[in-house]
Amino acid sequence: QVQLLQSGGGLVQAGGSLNLSCVFSGSISRVGTVAWYRQAPGKEREQVARVTSGGTTDYYGSAEGRFTISRDNTKNTLHLQMNNLKPEDTAIYYCYARITAPMRGTNDYWGQGTQVTVSS
Repeated sequence: QVQLLQSGGGLVQAGGSLNLSCVFSGSISRVGTVAWYRQAPGKEREQVARVTSGGTTDYYGSAEGRFTISRDNTKNTLHLQMNNLKPEDTAIYYCYARITAPMRGTNDYWGQGTQVTVSS
């Protein structure tokens, strides 16, 4: 069974940095596009950044210039380095992966979510 396990996050002051990690485990044939999303209280889940299987990265909204997404295909891991954090970055962050698994085909998988809180 494929699972995404997140770590990192926590409480930080404005201007600080945090790093989020996500490890993909289980029987995996291929990992396609991976991404980070976040959901703030009372708001819809939004995409923060993504990286394709070919290594192309895209950033959305205020993440551009402050966040860096990276993937390690040999270790099946995904990271999000967040710098110059702002109170409006406060949210639950989720990792996402499009994974092909033996006998299961290709499906979307999500991590369990990690709270990031930025104090002013």
